[in-house]
Amino acid sequence: MTEVLSQEEIDQLLNAMNAGDTDPEDLKPAADTRKIKIYDFKRPDKFSKDSIRTISIMHETLARLTTTSLSAQLRSVVHVHVASVDQLTYEEFIRSIPTPTTLAIINMDPLKGNAILEVDPAISFSIIDRLFGGVGDGSKGQHELTDIEQSVMESIIVRILGNMREAWTQVIDLRPRLGQIDTNPQFAQIVAPNEMVVLVTLETKVGDIEGMMNFCIPYVTIEPIIGKLSAQFWYASIRRGTTPENLNTLKEKLSTVEVNVVAEIGTINVPIKDVLSLRVGDVIRLNNVRVGDPFSLNVGNRRKFLCRPGIIGKKVAVQVVKKTAELEQKEFEELASEGEDLL
Repeated sequence: MTEVLSQEEIDQLLNAMNAGDTDPEDLKPAADTRKIKIYDFKRPDKFSKDSIRTISIMHETLARLTTTSLSAQLRSVVHVHVASVDQLTYEEFIRSIPTPTTLAIINMDPLKGNAILEVDPAISFSIIDRLFGGVGDGSKGQHELTDIEQSVMESIIVRILGNMREAWTQVIDLRPRLGQIDTNPQFAQIVAPNEMVVLVTLETKVGDIEGMMNFCIPYVTIEPIIGKLSAQFWYASIRRGTTPENLNTLKEKLSTVEVNVVAEIGTINVPIKDVLSLRVGDVIRLNNVRVGDPFSLNVGNRRKFLCRPGIIGKKVAVQVVKKTAELEQKEFEELASEGEDLL
């Protein structure tokens, strides 16, 4: 609140100035040291710093997965990483990309609306050249994609969208689908020109060819999950890890993993000198194993089942008779009852 001087204080101040006791320079107002940020109401910031940071983390995962998948498909060294995450108007994004280019319209189901994945022409033609058996020179003959070239790029973009779905798993079960591919940005009007978008720029290098992949997501599309784009929610969802979506993803990934399954008759510790002296016809007595006892069926290095040997056709086989979890529970109950008897 501004302090109001009384008439007496004003008279004393004037007398001091006339007498030369007060320097007029001392009466100048102090400089305003507040930091003032210019705010443009025509293009308000709709993404918080926390949201931008979370989007960057998500797409670092996308970049890592895309690096691996493209390297395997192109049989070449590919590097993809997040160069920047910015918010701007859709018009500014459209003006910043070249013509012609590879512009993929992405359906962001279950979110409403579409997004755009723009691939630099140098990267597009380098990928096409490599898949057609060339050395990956993307600087020559850049033009609008032919039908065959467009089909090739569709397969690449579909693979990137698969990586995108996995990168977004912690936030939403996203099911991105490729709608169409355009080459002229002016024909890709997915939102109004003044709508705010978040632009994820992925710096991409295929062999010696460098370029950018830009992923543009309108605010109206991402608005329903904007509350989940926070570091607190992100790390909490990683720690939980027991959501139905995460469990389904884990099951899907693990269902194709191959593991070793071994039927083990028994074990015994034998000195090296005895092993070296073994001959055909020698008999080794196993520890705590009797004739007729079931075998142990090990999955990896863990004992999971009990089984009995047999034959199916001309092949040796085993029949699972019990889970080790049931066996361990029974043994635990027997030990507990023995403990009660001792008490």
